[in-house]
Amino acid sequence: MPLNRRTFLESSVAVGAGAALATGAATAPAQAHGPRPRPAKRYSFTVMGTTDLHGNVFNWDYFTDKEFDDKAHNDVGLAKISTLVDQVRKAKGKRNTLLIDAGDTIQGTQLSYYYAKVDPITARRGPVHPMAQAMNAIGYDAAALGNHEFNYGIPVLRKFEEQCDFPLLGANALDAKTLRPAFPPYSMHRLRTPHGRDVKVAILGLTNPGIAIWDKANVSGRMVFPGLEEQAAKWVPKLRSMGADVVVVSAHSGSSGTSSYGDQLPHIENAAGLVAEQVPGIDAILVGHAHTEIPEYRVKNKETGKDVVLSEPLKWGQRLTLFDFELVWRKGRWAVEKVGAQVLNSNTVEEDPKIVGLLSDEHKKVVAYVNQIIGTSTATMATAEAPWKDEPIIDLINHVQAETVKAALAGGEYAALPVLSQASCFSRTAAIPAGQVTIRDAAGLYVFENTLEARLLTGAQIKDYLEFSARYYVRTPAGAPVDTAKLTNADGTPDYNYDAVYGVTYEIDIAKPAGSRIVNLSFGGKPIDPAAQFVLAVNNYRASGGGAFPHVANAKQLWANSDEIRNTIIQWVKAKGSIDPGQFASVDWKLTREGVPVF
Repeated sequence: MPLNRRTFLESSVAVGAGAALATGAATAPAQAHGPRPRPAKRYSFTVMGTTDLHGNVFNWDYFTDKEFDDKAHNDVGLAKISTLVDQVRKAKGKRNTLLIDAGDTIQGTQLSYYYAKVDPITARRGPVHPMAQAMNAIGYDAAALGNHEFNYGIPVLRKFEEQCDFPLLGANALDAKTLRPAFPPYSMHRLRTPHGRDVKVAILGLTNPGIAIWDKANVSGRMVFPGLEEQAAKWVPKLRSMGADVVVVSAHSGSSGTSSYGDQLPHIENAAGLVAEQVPGIDAILVGHAHTEIPEYRVKNKETGKDVVLSEPLKWGQRLTLFDFELVWRKGRWAVEKVGAQVLNSNTVEEDPKIVGLLSDEHKKVVAYVNQIIGTSTATMATAEAPWKDEPIIDLINHVQAETVKAALAGGEYAALPVLSQASCFSRTAAIPAGQVTIRDAAGLYVFENTLEARLLTGAQIKDYLEFSARYYVRTPAGAPVDTAKLTNADGTPDYNYDAVYGVTYEIDIAKPAGSRIVNLSFGGKPIDPAAQFVLAVNNYRASGGGAFPHVANAKQLWANSDEIRNTIIQWVKAKGSIDPGQFASVDWKLTREGVPVF
């Protein structure tokens, strides 16, 4: 075997150590109680983690055009994370740290939208994505794929991957034809210790099986997404056999063991806890996708009885997870002796001037873009009460969707059918001001990159759909006080999984149990005919099974559009020039208790 520089140095160290030991043995005085045992070799290092950055570089809200703030005064963005990372590296020693992410990176703000759609990174001589620029500058070592990485299509994702100086990992993102990984499953990292023996740290990336549903149009026939547990069980032993001393999983999957898509897929959406429980050989899991904060959560592996440490830092760069590892040299290899996790809050530091300077031009371009005036409004409309009242601002979304579908179906087989529409309150702070309306005002109504479809449903199916939606409300007996702060989000149902349906009238009796709340459902002033056919204008997330609403995923698709609904709204406002709620808004649904309106 040729003697390369590395083997030469290692053998030299070994020979030198042996010579020293031999010399010491010849000259050292005899000890009455024998030689003292050598202290064990130890090494500590830290893996830092972020997740669900969703296009946030700066502590800025492009929808309100001002610095981000919330009730807890959290801050967001990679510029803040960069400062925290620098502090940790200074404290621990940069060579004793790694930095990883758990996915959902290139979608979520107008900054990320701009570089996917307005000035796309895929254009010839196009720009470098701001998230790639920032993450490269900060020095990420690896990132798992999130489901929202696929929102803009595979070409945008592949270009982003090309622009990153670190690998995008997805052990369960497979090529549909070959069933081989379509992205690197893992990355291996060597950390140099003071003891002459490197520590090998493997990062295994796992993404969300729900991509097959939520981004069906972009991935169908091209990629498949098996379960996290199955792929972890395949890869972790391989990583150990390759000499990994430490295995960290970066999983774009929550830890609850639940799925928003019901039984439409055999693979669990939020499977991080199951991976920890079922797959031996994992030391820690960086959790993503669920948008919750879990500083440290321990799961006992069923086979080994050892604890696996999980941590989920809060979304958008609000928190940075630290996994602190303590290793000991035992039986000729490094063994994990202790792992702990904590999170750091990004609101405790200033933005890193390096990142601010790097991307200030991109930021200014997007601020100018979102502040373009596209029309006027005759009245102020807001979403503050939209979760429990039929508000004109949600009617606006539905009206635009219904008009768009009617125009698309005109002259065809289904042109005579009535068109209904569904919409959710995606943000409780969205508003259309009286007077001038900008792109950011209109875009703020629809913060997701959903596209529009038309599906064929019956009156009975619409009733089932509404009953499912109405589970969003906490059951409140007649006569009991109503507190709007406690009225919604029953059983953890998020706002985006409550739909108001436009084109029919109905009441939701919140005194009744979920499943039997829809009262006086009518179309055209008459009780709805269960057998009648309706066209439902519906977003692609819902149409592909997101939220597990009944019937719609299996309903016949009559039409689909590739343009985002938010862009459809922007173009509608531009074309009309003026928004007049009097032309489309009406109170078609209300909350009641035993026939008495709640509001």
